Amino acid sequence: MNKLPREARIQIISLLVEGMSLRAVTRITGVSINTVTKLLIDAGKACSEFQSLAFRNLTCRRIQVDEIWAFCYAKQRNVETAKAAPEGAGDVWTWTAIDADTKLIPSWLVGDRSGETAKTFISDLASRLITRVQLTSDGYKSYLQAVEQAFGGDIDYAMLVKHYGEAAEPAGRYSPGICTGTDKEAITGNPDPKHVSTSYSERSNLTMRMHMRRFTRLTNAFSKKIENHAYSVSLHFMAYNFVRIHGSLRCTPAMAAGVSKRLWDISDIVTVIEDWEVRQDKLVG
Repeated sequence: MNKLPREARIQIISLLVEGMSLRAVTRITGVSINTVTKLLIDAGKACSEFQSLAFRNLTCRRIQVDEIWAFCYAKQRNVETAKAAPEGAGDVWTWTAIDADTKLIPSWLVGDRSGETAKTFISDLASRLITRVQLTSDGYKSYLQAVEQAFGGDIDYAMLVKHYGEAAEPAGRYSPGICTGTDKEAITGNPDPKHVSTSYSERSNLTMRMHMRRFTRLTNAFSKKIENHAYSVSLHFMAYNFVRIHGSLRCTPAMAAGVSKRLWDISDIVTVIEDWEVRQDKLVG
């Protein structure tokens, strides 16, 4: 089977992690959209497998979790009347956990916003940690049972509950409500009030919207398949964790967390993809 030259792969991956849509990548590189999509799928699978193995026995001390909304094929209210809506169409939530000190994102999950998904996400996060952590979430109630099931009493957990009021002026379509105050509620253990925050996780959400075209509002670049949405998220976090130098850290999150000893570039991600392809070929053979 013919494969893209390594230089072409590096160029395509670079464009994808900078937030360019699939069709824009095809116009710039001259590579067919089917080939670009196939590379995204392989990259997503390879990056997911690599990070799942790399993020183990972490010594994080303060973790923030949050969820960010997007949609696949059609918004939830339009799925019922949409033509040939595939499985997974509708609202999609990406659950993320970020280390407040190293800015590493060791765990994420693409799915719905149900209690069962919350349990799966928090359970995965807990499996990657070897130290007692302080965890902060927003006031979403599904976290309560999920954290208790995954950590029991071996955690310092608090919720940051925000209260919103009406804006003084008419809001735009996506303007947030005015935050009128917050409550810090200690749930388990002895969380330090000065570290009860979701600021880093919310800033991470902005980074996701800026660097993944599928998350951009009011465009036609939204995901058409839930699987490809998840692959895009996996590739994004690979670049975020290993390639991009964090402004406040002067190194990548993976370096700050001790997961990597050196600065990566896009060619290293391509190497991960190539190594994954070799393993797949051996399984098939």
